Amino acid sequence: MAIKHILKSRLGFGAAPLGNMFRAIPEEEALATVEAAWKDGIRYYDNAPFYGAGLAEIRMGQALVGKPRDDYVISTKVGRIVLDEIDSAPRDNGEKGEVFKHGRPNKVVNDYSEAATYRSIEDSLTRLKTDHVEIVWVHDVAQDFYGDEWLGKFEEARKGAFRALDRMRDEGMIKAWGLGVNRVEPIELLLALEEARPDGFLLAGRYSLLDHDRALQRVMPTVAERGLGIVVGGPYSSGALVGGPNFEYAPATPAILAKVAAIKAIADRHGISMKAAGLQFALANPAVAAVIPGASRPERIAEDGAALREVVPVGFWRELRKQGLVNPAAPLPISD
Repeated sequence: MAIKHILKSRLGFGAAPLGNMFRAIPEEEALATVEAAWKDGIRYYDNAPFYGAGLAEIRMGQALVGKPRDDYVISTKVGRIVLDEIDSAPRDNGEKGEVFKHGRPNKVVNDYSEAATYRSIEDSLTRLKTDHVEIVWVHDVAQDFYGDEWLGKFEEARKGAFRALDRMRDEGMIKAWGLGVNRVEPIELLLALEEARPDGFLLAGRYSLLDHDRALQRVMPTVAERGLGIVVGGPYSSGALVGGPNFEYAPATPAILAKVAAIKAIADRHGISMKAAGLQFALANPAVAAVIPGASRPERIAEDGAALREVVPVGFWRELRKQGLVNPAAPLPISD
């Protein structure tokens, strides 16, 4: 089933911060953040075993238990198994580095086989305290995590996870599946396969105000044409767009900081927030079904909701386009 027909809200909750992303988040703060999202009307929650070696799923399960299960949608990911044993060796997380160094110390094994796909979902259901998830993304089969080996991992997923998830969806165990990646190329590759039938994609960091050219040219038109849908993750580009120090899980470069400053100068002139600019830009593309900013504090949830409702003057978008800060072909929330 196409993603856009499953999601219950266009603003979702990205759970990566619940896995102690970048910092150790107190338990009560993590639970309060999910509760704040619920109270603000968010009904789509995205998670993954990778986020803190299961910590994000455990916390989300605890926070959502007791909520009417038919009222919200959960997506999680496959490709990694969290073991009970402690991992004493340094983790190789590709470009994501030590982003979850404050998470649980459990060993995480990368495995995209059919058997691992079933096991991963079963383990996630236990951590999430639920009997089903609606959407499953195949996680990180891309060059940012596996470097030159990524095509081999993609092939492993093609023979294993893709076929297993097609079967699960056809049997009614899940409603939809696709890739959850930080790169455009794996989506292009999957769209070109005849035997796999994905329902949509979670694309993180590649369709933001700061970085959207490649996605716009190479995947958005095809996804829209097929009636599938993109969930946009990382709309604030790891925080860089809203004044944070990181872009793509690493310190932002001078070029990125200069682009942020240029966009913010225009936003300030029009009296709007950078969050409103980021969220509303992403949602203006007809291929985008939802956007899922991550949040680790309750007050951030309120900011995201307010940003979505904020009235952004047409002049802001026109000035962005005039100054070449957005791709000329990018759909904007204006009629011209």
